[in-house]
Order: sequence, then C-alpha cells, then structure tokens
Amino acid sequence: MEKHTTDNYELLCADWQKRMLQLDTAELMKKLPELRLEGSYLTLSHYHHRYGVSLQDGTICRLDGAPEEPISLFTRLNIYTLLWYCTGRVSSQDDWVPFRSLKDASPFAPAFQRSVIQVFSRTFSGHLPELERAFLALGGQKLAVSDLGYQLDAFDCIPVQFFFWDGDDEFPAQSNLLFRRNCVDFIHVESIVSIATEGLAHLSKLSGIPLKSGGF
Repeated sequence: MEKHTTDNYELLCADWQKRMLQLDTAELMKKLPELRLEGSYLTLSHYHHRYGVSLQDGTICRLDGAPEEPISLFTRLNIYTLLWYCTGRVSSQDDWVPFRSLKDASPFAPAFQRSVIQVFSRTFSGHLPELERAFLALGGQKLAVSDLGYQLDAFDCIPVQFFFWDGDDEFPAQSNLLFRRNCVDFIHVESIVSIATEGLAHLSKLSGIPLKSGGF
C-alpha cells in the first residue's frame, strides 16, 4: 500500500512537471516577485534551500547544498502547486490564523491535526535545544510566544509560525502553527498541509530527532 501511494505521488509530480511548460514565465514572475530567472531556470527558496525549475523540461533541481541529494515528493509538489495556483491578486487580510481558519480548510483540518500538530508535539517533547538548533539552521526568526516559537519562510510569500510548549509530569507537550490568512491566494489550501509536513521533516532532519506518529 505504501508503494502504491508513493507511485501515485510520483505520477502526480510527473503530471505537474508537464504543466510547468504551459506557464508564461513573464506573467508568473509578476505574480511571484520572489522568482528569479537564472539561465534556463526559475529559482526560488523553500525552507531556506534554493531550487531551480527548468524552463526546458519542468524538472526541479537543488541549487545549493548537495545537488545530488534527492528532492522529496512534498518539496516538488509544494513548488509546482505554488507556481500553478498563485493568483497575483493578494488580499489585504494579513492576520495570522491557525490552519482551520483558512478559507476552505475545514475538510482538511482533522488530517492537519493528526499529521502536523500531534506529530510536532510528540516528536519534540523534551527536545527544546535540538528543536531550536533546527529552527536556527533553517534561518528562523525567533518569536516571543510559547516555550519556543520561530517563524520560518516556507516560501517568501508563505511564512509559517511554529509554536511549541514543552510537556511536564502533568501535561503533554503542545504545539501550534499559524499562517497568514492570505496564504491561500498563493497556493491551494490542501497544499498548506504538505507545506507544514515538509517543515516538520526539515526540523526532524536538522535536529536529529525522528518524527513520531500523531496521537488519537
């Protein structure tokens, strides 16, 4: 079943790769000022790593760090869906809200709670130093809220605020993520789930703390 799911994601990425060739580069750069044209690539950053989308075949490559390192499915899907769904008409609603308060998010809220919030809480319980080290490695901006709060740029246009309260003998660890309400002007709301999931994957890798499954 796992293999089948992975294969489906790979097929989806292959489809998005073809769609990229349909996009008007100049128009896309107007919609997303963070994009840069570098040779035959459109470049952008995703969680403090630079990627290039080929204008020749739509593939995505890593432009910093280790170019040969495999790029995760979620990273590729996040980049493809950002480029496809960005509207260029950003609303003035710039307040920070939890995922469930985003437009059309309610059908995906239970999955977000299980796959993001509960995983975040359980994984980093008792690991504040390791978590902070990971936030800093991702270029995080410290926030004066919770036991440990940082803002990370999933994309320049989609910052994410991560908040973590460590547990003790009486209460388990708690966490939350906030997004700008207008983030859905740039990407489909369902992709916000995978953006958050990819953020946790980076935090796990850089902290050395394996991700734990969510609760019930």
